[in-house]
Amino acid sequence: MDEHDDSHDSRARELLARSHRIAVLGASARRERPSFEVAAYLARHGYEILPVNPRYVGEPLHGRTVLASLAEISEAVDIVDVFRRAEDIDDHVEEILAMRPLPAAVWFQLGIRNDDAASRLRAAGIIVVQDRCTKIEHGRAAADSSVAAR
Repeated sequence: MDEHDDSHDSRARELLARSHRIAVLGASARRERPSFEVAAYLARHGYEILPVNPRYVGEPLHGRTVLASLAEISEAVDIVDVFRRAEDIDDHVEEILAMRPLPAAVWFQLGIRNDDAASRLRAAGIIVVQDRCTKIEHGRAAADSSVAAR
């Protein structure tokens, strides 16, 4: 981890503590998929989930209607939680950078790392967390009242 990496425990947990709205890029309606399980967990803990996946457009998921792309989001997003293969993330960087306002953070889920995309996002002032799970980090922070209260 280098000095620009926001993936270490305290920064990741602080980010979850101050966030409310999470866009889940690669959301799935299939219960056995990690993106479904993580988004459902986060929704149960008080986060507003904006599911994004062109396969499920218009379907209800986690209390919202699934959107085809990040460009369809008209609300400010705290975190874009990415459930896409590392090699597919480059296709989404421009879409993320076009969001207005920019998201505070982009979170690449456990097993996902793309340093080039992370550098481009950080250059725009976006916090980037790589190779970490929002569900796991939230659970680890359960003892921290600022996060556990969700």
